[in-house]
Amino acid sequence: MMRIRLSEDRGHAQHGWLDSRHTFSFANYHDPQFVGFRSLLVLNEDRVEGGRGFGRHGHEDMVILSYVVEGALEHQDSLGAGSVLKPGDVQVISAGTGIAHSEFNASKTEPVHFLQIWVVPERRGLKPGYAERHFSAADKANRLKLIGSRDGREGSMELHQDAEIYACILEPARRLSCPIRPGSGAWLQLIQGALEVGGQALKAGDGLAVEGESGLQVLASARAEFLLFDLAV
Repeated sequence: MMRIRLSEDRGHAQHGWLDSRHTFSFANYHDPQFVGFRSLLVLNEDRVEGGRGFGRHGHEDMVILSYVVEGALEHQDSLGAGSVLKPGDVQVISAGTGIAHSEFNASKTEPVHFLQIWVVPERRGLKPGYAERHFSAADKANRLKLIGSRDGREGSMELHQDAEIYACILEPARRLSCPIRPGSGAWLQLIQGALEVGGQALKAGDGLAVEGESGLQVLASARAEFLLFDLAV
């Protein structure tokens, strides 16, 4: 079974400095048909104008990822971590028993475009943690690059959940086979470009839920950047 979540059907919050698209129910937006997908709870596409951002706030018992597409995102947190993330950088915050952080556009003039992703951890009360890693365009070129996993294998980020997250940049007219673990469901999120998946055309911002399939065959109609979530729960 495959089900498309069209970009234009996502929730939309426009706060002047922030333009946010919500794939799943989030904050004041609620869609009973899209209240997360397995352990993937939040998938927001955020664009923040220069010099603005999310002030210091707290989280508990959530794994929060930021995937930077364009621009620069400045991070500070209560663990003492601080950095500026750029395209190709992935940040993972394990909120656990509690963490406070802020995320600001590091530029005063140029916007920053990133995905904010929340994964429900396999258990509560974990020790808070922070990590970041760079995955270059070459790392992701025409293949599935593992960027997040339960055990942190192959240089991926530890997620504290039986989930695997892959990133790919597929060149035009290239095909790719994307296996899905037995019993897992998958979510494909197209960030940029255009794909054909199982005869379905996807454009930037579209998502695809997959259940009961052993894999996907994808074809890039145009240069395409996407994430694939393989979720056991």
